[in-house]
This record gives sequence, C-alpha cells and structure tokens, in this order.
Amino acid sequence: MASYIENALIKDEKIIYTGNVSLWSLAPLIILGFLFLAAFGIGLIFWLVAFIRYKTTELAFTNKRVIAKFGFISRHTVELNIAKVESIQVNQGILGRIFNYGTLIVSGAGNPQAPIPGISNPMGFRRAFMESQDKD
Repeated sequence: MASYIENALIKDEKIIYTGNVSLWSLAPLIILGFLFLAAFGIGLIFWLVAFIRYKTTELAFTNKRVIAKFGFISRHTVELNIAKVESIQVNQGILGRIFNYGTLIVSGAGNPQAPIPGISNPMGFRRAFMESQDKD
C-alpha cells in the first residue's frame, strides 16, 4: 500500500528526504501502556494510540513542496510549495536533545506556522532541506 505522500506526488515531483516519528517521542504512551497493562488491558489502548501515531504520521519534502500528514480516520495535512517556505525551525527540549527528536515548525509566506511534533532527527531534516535549497 502506497503512502499518502507517494499518492500525492504530481508530475515530475520526486521525494528528496523523508522524516519519521521518533519512538522516543512516543515513550510516555508506551510506558503508560506497561503500567496499565494489568488494569483490565487498558495499557493496550495506550500502545494502540502510539502505534497509530507512529504509522500514520508522514513527513517529506520533494523538489516542489513540503508535505506532512497526520491521522488515521481523520486526516490533517500540511503542504507548502518550496518557494513559499520562509523558514523551518526546530524545537527540542532536554529529552529531545538527548534522544534526537523534536518539533519542526514550517513557516510559509502568508501561512500560519505548521508544527510537526515528535520527528526523529529534526536537525537532519532541516539541514537536508536547506542543502536542497542551496542547490537551486
């Protein structure tokens, strides 16, 4: 089954870099799952939520746009044309710095900021995006 991003590509558009959700950002849900597993299996719900977030969050930039997709039943997408992206900011707390995950905030011309939380290696995504922009 193809991903949302692969299905959303237009003619002559190619994926340059993809980002993933960090398992470390899902650690609170995973830990709560262990703690509440004995309580009538409620912990399974926490694990299910973590699994769904991990599998249904997609992030990439192509030669034409930045694309992010969240959600399983309801879908929330962020798509910005490369020419309209003004900045990509990285927010990392202490644990994010230690375990290399954080929130990317994509700002576009005329668009509000689009936060993309829990992304693994956010500095790598930002660096790849900036290097791609310098080549053009």
